[in-house]
Amino acid sequence: MENKEDVMSLTQMKKSVKKLGYSTEMYGDPTLMRFLIARLMNPDKSAKMFVEWQKWRSSMVPNGFISESEISDELEARKVFLQGLSRDGYPVMIAKVNNHFPSEDKLQFKKYIIYLLDKTIASSFRGREIGNEKLIAILDLQQITYKNIDTRGVITAFQFLQAYYPERLAKCFILHMPLVFRKCLENDFSLPRQGNTRKEYLLSFQALLEYVENHRMIVIVSNNEERREFIKEVGEETLTEEYGGRAQPVAIQDVVLTPLEG
Repeated sequence: MENKEDVMSLTQMKKSVKKLGYSTEMYGDPTLMRFLIARLMNPDKSAKMFVEWQKWRSSMVPNGFISESEISDELEARKVFLQGLSRDGYPVMIAKVNNHFPSEDKLQFKKYIIYLLDKTIASSFRGREIGNEKLIAILDLQQITYKNIDTRGVITAFQFLQAYYPERLAKCFILHMPLVFRKCLENDFSLPRQGNTRKEYLLSFQALLEYVENHRMIVIVSNNEERREFIKEVGEETLTEEYGGRAQPVAIQDVVLTPLEG
């Protein structure tokens, strides 16, 4: 139950949304609270963010969902897996980055990100959406090469999380970080002045690092102790064998969700 201050902030936010010509009637308080938390409990800023989100959803997801036919090229790579729930009840999504290549179809890639986030979050619904569900993302960077680097893709994904999926990320684990990336961390994100391909490689990771610096829910797993904690938090029943678990990998497009009530 919200405290008195939360109730007052929610009430003011709803009024602010109405002043902007929009409504909150279709959304519960847990959904609105995510926007308030993202804007440090400022009702007016939260209302503006909420309205921008509604406009964005109407534009990008007019049917309420992204159909797999809209993102067939991205799904073909089978690079993202949906592995069930963590020990804390968060749906776990694993992305194998070495199977990703920058898309020339930018709109399809954006829809693909929406599909991934929407379906992962929806996999935790139990009959209906509450509005405060979160997810765990695992980014596996093992065996990535320059061809896998997608600066625009990294920026797009994290911009979507910040602007349109506030408070949806419970934790993001980064596995098998290449040495050159760790060097960036040690050198305060400095980038060597080298060829364009290498610079693009590092710029992509710089975008990720800057997000990491400001979001403590992102964990870089780099030693055995951190790996044990990672396995403990996510759970052996959910992780696949290659990450220390007992589950088999399931591509996200192969997961069939339970229909919502009503």
